[in-house]
Amino acid sequence: MSKVFQSIQRLRERGVTVLLVEQHVPVALKVSDRAYALENGRIVLSGASEEVASNEKLREHYLGI
Repeated sequence: MSKVFQSIQRLRERGVTVLLVEQHVPVALKVSDRAYALENGRIVLSGASEEVASNEKLREHYLGI
């Protein structure tokens, strides 16, 4: 994990809110409590990071797997 994500993880552990915009979804989901997927400026998917990570729509549409 990069130093940036390690720093974000430490902030999270301290209870500091961070708004993270990241294209590397798997890593972003590991360091976040909540996640939102945007399409054309609209939220199309939201929830707890663990729920979003296991969401089949996200995996197929956004991760291509």
